[in-house]
Amino acid sequence: MRIGVFVCHCGLNIAGNVDIDELVKYVSRLNDVVSVKDLTFACSESGQEEIERDIKENNLDSIVVAACTPKMHEATFRNVAMNAGLNPYVISIANIREQCSWVHPDREVATLKAKDLVRMAVARARCAKPLKREKAKVKKAVAVIGGGIAGIEASIILAKAGIKVYLIEKKPTIGGHMAFLNEVFPTHDCSICILAPRMSEVWKNPNIELITNAEVKEISGRVGNFSIKIVKHPRYVDPVKCKGCIDDCSSVCPVEVPNEYDQFMRLRKAIYLPIPHSTPFCAVIDWQNCIGCRLCEKACHPEAINFDEKGVELEVNAGAIIIATGYKPFDARKKPEYGYGVYKNVITNLELERLLSATGPTFGNLNIGKNARIAFIQCVGSRDEKTNEYCSRVCCMESLKNASIIKNRYPDTDITIFYTDMRTPGRMYEEFYRRIMLEDIRFVRGGVGRIWEENGKTILSYEDTLSGKVREEEFDLVVLAIGMEANSELETTVGIRTGEDGFYEVAHPKLKPAETDVRGIFLAGTAAGPNDIQSSIASAGLAASKAMDIVFSKEIDFYPFNAYVIEELCTGCRLCVDLCKFRAAFMKNGKAEIDPNACTMCGVCVSACPTNAIDMGFYSNRKIQAAIDALAEEKNADPLILVFACWYCSYAAADLAGISKIQYSANSRIIRTLCAGRVDVEWILRAFEKGIDGVLITGCRENECHFKFGNSQAEERVQALRKLLAELGINPGRVKALWHSAGEAKALTEEIDSFVEEVSRIIEEEEHGD
Repeated sequence: MRIGVFVCHCGLNIAGNVDIDELVKYVSRLNDVVSVKDLTFACSESGQEEIERDIKENNLDSIVVAACTPKMHEATFRNVAMNAGLNPYVISIANIREQCSWVHPDREVATLKAKDLVRMAVARARCAKPLKREKAKVKKAVAVIGGGIAGIEASIILAKAGIKVYLIEKKPTIGGHMAFLNEVFPTHDCSICILAPRMSEVWKNPNIELITNAEVKEISGRVGNFSIKIVKHPRYVDPVKCKGCIDDCSSVCPVEVPNEYDQFMRLRKAIYLPIPHSTPFCAVIDWQNCIGCRLCEKACHPEAINFDEKGVELEVNAGAIIIATGYKPFDARKKPEYGYGVYKNVITNLELERLLSATGPTFGNLNIGKNARIAFIQCVGSRDEKTNEYCSRVCCMESLKNASIIKNRYPDTDITIFYTDMRTPGRMYEEFYRRIMLEDIRFVRGGVGRIWEENGKTILSYEDTLSGKVREEEFDLVVLAIGMEANSELETTVGIRTGEDGFYEVAHPKLKPAETDVRGIFLAGTAAGPNDIQSSIASAGLAASKAMDIVFSKEIDFYPFNAYVIEELCTGCRLCVDLCKFRAAFMKNGKAEIDPNACTMCGVCVSACPTNAIDMGFYSNRKIQAAIDALAEEKNADPLILVFACWYCSYAAADLAGISKIQYSANSRIIRTLCAGRVDVEWILRAFEKGIDGVLITGCRENECHFKFGNSQAEERVQALRKLLAELGINPGRVKALWHSAGEAKALTEEIDSFVEEVSRIIEEEEHGD
């Protein structure tokens, strides 16, 4: 075996904290390493050329790249290997940036850890085997989940390219939050005037199948051929027969309920048109409030009403999926000090949008007297440690827009905007802000402490941070600029991760802002975080282009990491068949077999097989065991902690700790697996046998596993192992399972630190015979 090792300086990102010269000298002495080079930037064009040249000149069988996280450039170095004539899966990455130099400022400590990580990578490289990627045909269709402006834009782009689109919307009409708005900033365009034509375009495009009043219940399959199971709820009105003449049927309906379109400030009937520009332009019956009197049925001349309609289950297949499920408005009642829901003169910005709209509950009339005083309070549910720490990005501009509209309609109003910082990050936004400042609108930098009513007056208590004084003022109307919260209810259904803010996590915040960790599933609009309309539309275009790239491919490659059966070792016990939730394992002629097209590569069956008759590509038993043995060869930390980290969540969280420069104990060494369910009890016992002091198994949060069931299987295995360890005389406290999302870097590192302290305490007690 001839192994080459390439150590990247990454400028000073690695070289600043790791002694590269010492690391190179150390690595050159490792068995089977015939070439070691340090590169200023391994990922650069010149760096890649040097690696390729070295592979050819030294006839290398395998390579190790000690650089940044494999999430960043593993694909890059695989391409380099292929260009040099190597199989792309005989390379190993040692993550000495995110999980070493960026989190350990002590140069000596970071260098020792880097030695361990590279030595483990070399051990994996010795066991690397060439793998062949499987190919499969791609379904030329895309499922877009969510019918707001982002979902609409993505659907139209895809449909114009000749791609079949399934646009799935939970509500009876598409349009999303934009349909509720009066005007949009910074142009003051009528919101529905620019949205309605796009909605109509969706309805008329033959390549778009619009599925409204529907919910996604299950997603299975993988990139190129996803299967989406949908429950379409009955609307009891035939969209083909209905003419939208809502007055005929609704006028006879005796039921009145608050209208969600008007933010519950006006009543509607149990049969209603969701919005004036509903798409489809068809009434719907609110079955939760309908009393079944059937008066609407008698009044409907086109005979469009059908009370016998049942909900149906649909299944569609798509090569790619775009998640455009939008956001949820912050519930202002979570800030009781502002009196929302208690005082009638305290409203939200969304309620104000409807009040200012010509189609709103008051037909655009605010019903305020002369010389009315109006207060806008910013950052309600945003930039707040008690609710959401992030900025919702649109609230400042929305308040500026609405303040300007009110000032133009009611010139005698006295308007004050209470702000933390006015944030105007978009094109023409700052100019818009400066223009509004000239409209006799008062700006107060300070936080509003509380709101109350006294003698029929609404009173605000606030701190003016510029003067340092606490003041009280009376207002006739108070508008709370509520922020955005995540709408991630599909998290477990889709199998993609969320961050600490609750929004869906992208694969990389800079390089892959529309991609998720699930290949073939993309994000658009506010599904990935707070966004304005312009940015949502732009992200929809990016997501659509990424989806096109997949569905226009005749075939798609799959990672060759699937599980496979070693027939001569299989005893036919069926354990793998019983454990596999994806029906990939089955019995044939008394032996287990695994369908590579159905295998999700979680590895649960591999780690559970009692005879080691199942293994998997790349994350093989031999490679993991070799890495464990290599770690134990030198004890460069006391206690020495081995961490198994799942690729999708905990490994990403450890990377995020590096990106965020969160310092934590240098005692841990990470081995990545695709899923926590892949962690074998034999690995843990082997680690203890070799002298490693503690083992952490880390993965996705409960009910959020990328493979749906892997973390629960791992948790059961860990609990059983702890009992076994106690019987073997090993303190069960030396093993622990942690469950964190990819965004929970701080929580993960704190628990690693805590575990290091716990293992240190156990060792000390054992040494003293306690």
